[in-house]
Amino acid sequence: MDFQLSEEQLMVRQTAREFAEKEIKPQAAEFDATGEFPVEIIKKLASLNFLGITIPEEYEGGGLDTISYAMVIEEISRACASTGVVLSVNNSLVCEPILTYGTDFQKKKYLSDLASGKKLGCFALTEPEAGSDASNLKTTAVLKGDHYVLNGNKLFITNGRVAEVALVFAMTDKSLGYKGISIFVIERGFPGYSVGKVQQKLGINASGQCELYFEDCLVPKENLLGEEGGGFKIALATLDGGRIGIAAQAVGIAQACLDECLKYSKERVQFGQPIAKFQAIQWMLADMSTEIEAARLLTYRAAFLKDKGERYSAQASMAKLFASETAMKATTKGIQIHGGYGYMKEYPMERFFRDAKVTEIYEGTNEIQRIVIASSILK
Repeated sequence: MDFQLSEEQLMVRQTAREFAEKEIKPQAAEFDATGEFPVEIIKKLASLNFLGITIPEEYEGGGLDTISYAMVIEEISRACASTGVVLSVNNSLVCEPILTYGTDFQKKKYLSDLASGKKLGCFALTEPEAGSDASNLKTTAVLKGDHYVLNGNKLFITNGRVAEVALVFAMTDKSLGYKGISIFVIERGFPGYSVGKVQQKLGINASGQCELYFEDCLVPKENLLGEEGGGFKIALATLDGGRIGIAAQAVGIAQACLDECLKYSKERVQFGQPIAKFQAIQWMLADMSTEIEAARLLTYRAAFLKDKGERYSAQASMAKLFASETAMKATTKGIQIHGGYGYMKEYPMERFFRDAKVTEIYEGTNEIQRIVIASSILK
C-alpha cells in the first residue's frame, strides 16, 4: 500500500493551491455577498486545464487521474466553495458522462468545448417533485420525426445561470417508471429552452443555481445520450463520480476552517495567554485535524478505485457522507473557537459554516448515501 503522491500529482496540487490563494481567496467573500458568478476566475481555471481534468488530451482535457481531480477540487474549495462546485459539476457531471456514453458526434461537438472551458455545462436532473426520488420525473420527451419535444422544468441546477450546454433528464416512456428515463444534451439556444430565476440560498451563493424551463423544446434525436431509457443508469453512475468531487469540496471547506482556527487560536489572548494553550481548544483542533485527514483519505480511496476501473460506488458514498459531516462538525467547532467573532460576517467562519451544509444534501443526501452503503455491505 503506497500513500506517496506522484510528482505530477504534487505539482497539480501545488498549482491549484497557489492559484486559489492568489486569485480566488481574496474575492471569495465578495462572491458570496453578491452572488456574482466567478466568470473571469473560471476562464483562468480553464487555462490550467481544470475544467476537464480527467478528460483525455485529444478532447482538450487535462488527461489527469481522479486523485488529481480530487486534489484540485479540494484546493479550489478551500478558497471558495462556490467555485469548487462549479468545477466539480462541469468535470464529473457533464464532461465525464459525455466521454463515457457519448457518440463520436457528441464528443466532437460538445466535449472539447466543455473540457477546455470554451463552454460551461450543467446537470439537470432535480425537479420540484424529484429530489432523492430521482425516478419521479415529470419532464417528458416525445419523439416527433427528427426531434424530441421536451416539456417540464428543473430546479437547483448548479451552473444553470450561465451554462451553454445542459444534460437534461426526461421521461420518454412513463409506463416504464425509472426505466423510461432518458438523457439529452441540450444547447442553451435550442427553441423552448429558458433560464428561470436564480435561487437564493444559505451558502455557495456564487454557483449560479437556477431553474430551467422547457416548453416544447426541440432537441435533435442525435442529442440523445446513450440509449433511450438508459438515463437512470447513467445518472447513478455519474453521481458516483460526482460524489468524489463533493467529498473533496467538503474536505476543502473543512481544511479552510481548520487553517483559520489554528491562526486565530494562536493570536486570540484570554486570561493572559493564547487560547491555543487551553486544552478545550486543543482537543477541538485535534478532532478537526484527525477527521479531516480521515475524510481526505476516504476521498482518495474512492478516486483510486475509480482510476483502477473497480467498483467504487459504496466508497464514493462513504467519502461523501463522512467528508460532508466532517465539514459541518469542523465549521460548527470553528465558530465556537472564534466565539462572537465567528458569528460575524467580517470573519470567514460563518461562510464556511453556510457553505458546508449543502455538502450533506446535494448529489444525494446523506440519508441516501447510507442506503447505498448499507446495500453494499448487506449483499
